[in-house]
Amino acid sequence: MKDFKKYKKELSNKENKSLIKDKADKGNLNYGGFFIEKALGNNKFSYEDRELKKIYVPSLIDGGFSDISIGVEASFVEVDEGVEKHCIGLENMYHLVGQGIAEGKDIYLFDNHNHSFYFWCKALKENKFKKGVRLVHIDQHKDTREAENYDVDIDDIEDVKKYTNEVLNVGSFIKPALYHNIFDDVDIVDSTYSMEKEIAAEYVLDIDLDFFSKDMDYIDLDWKLDKVSEYIQGADVITIATSPFFIGQERAIDVLKMLFAIEKRHNL
Repeated sequence: MKDFKKYKKELSNKENKSLIKDKADKGNLNYGGFFIEKALGNNKFSYEDRELKKIYVPSLIDGGFSDISIGVEASFVEVDEGVEKHCIGLENMYHLVGQGIAEGKDIYLFDNHNHSFYFWCKALKENKFKKGVRLVHIDQHKDTREAENYDVDIDDIEDVKKYTNEVLNVGSFIKPALYHNIFDDVDIVDSTYSMEKEIAAEYVLDIDLDFFSKDMDYIDLDWKLDKVSEYIQGADVITIATSPFFIGQERAIDVLKMLFAIEKRHNL
């Protein structure tokens, strides 16, 4: 009986690996589609205290809002107050195209926020924005922790991939961008006060949808939607994180569709 259970478990593991491989094969933009199993990047959080010691980095694909879905693998695992939490992120990362996307805008959607660094370097390499513009960072958190190191060649996209996933985490991706002069400075929008401040004329927009989490309900929803929509209109390059540890993914996707007027506004 034990041998049969072992066989079933091995078969299930093979099927899961096959499913992940199929997803990776569908990714046509050469980023993601793998597990991180060592104590690196986002997988370093509470690594020694966890049972599940791997996280999934989904594949990047071109897709519209109707293609966005929640995945099946944990993209972030953390021990919080003694409880191991397996946070399921998106099925894919998405280069958003089609309905709701204005011509000329480059918009990337993903779960863990450190991926912003990769997409900034990618967009810079593709001349989508000028090096040294301002970064506008909308987030419940500042994400300005020091990185473990700043040793990355931002002109080498393969080096950027490795650095983004093995060195950076969800709280340490902004300072390397400033260090390498991708941006001249960062304007952080994380409160009512900061929402009222003027921002630079030219900027790259970075949004964490946890700005719309329940913890941020003290700010009027319509005002947040109006203000963030204004920022979206003024930016050509936009990175958006769904941050599964900090906000439910259904709620995050719901907000996203309201921001781009794919769905009518409603209470969360």
